[in-house]
Amino acid sequence: MVSNNRISQISFGNSFTSGIKNTGRKIYNAIPNFKPIAGDNMIGWIEKFGRKCSSAEQRLILGATAIVMQPAIDAHNKNVDEKTRKVSVARTIGKVIAGTLTGFLIRKGCIKAMDLKMFKPSNAAKVSKDAYDQYKNAMGTIVALVVMSFTNFIIDAPLTKFITNLLIEDDGSGGKK
Repeated sequence: MVSNNRISQISFGNSFTSGIKNTGRKIYNAIPNFKPIAGDNMIGWIEKFGRKCSSAEQRLILGATAIVMQPAIDAHNKNVDEKTRKVSVARTIGKVIAGTLTGFLIRKGCIKAMDLKMFKPSNAAKVSKDAYDQYKNAMGTIVALVVMSFTNFIIDAPLTKFITNLLIEDDGSGGKK
């Protein structure tokens, strides 16, 4: 029976808290130290790839991943009917192709444009090739982001619509299947 209308609270005390901490430590200590399969060579390769891979190549990698995964996700969406799924898959493919193609070309073009005299820093000859390449990639990407804010409407959207319409079969009545 509870006296004075007070309900006593359950207190786990220090033993419960220390038990959780000890269990956490045991789990942490049981996890082996991770070392990449190829060791330092693999880490060196990843670092070198990261330095040399510009935003244009990163866009290609992103596009390749998207073209493999996103249409499959749309095709298995059971919350919509079959026709909607087909249109969604076609639109996704169109968006990925249009976005990857224009994104890669614009980024690559803007990075190449950094070699033009008006974009070259005055001390370009004094810095290392690696530092200059990093500058080109960074500045080219910044310029490309500005350019792409316009090309998304001028190129991407119409190209997406065109590709989507190519992928959706005509049912013969002027409408799409």
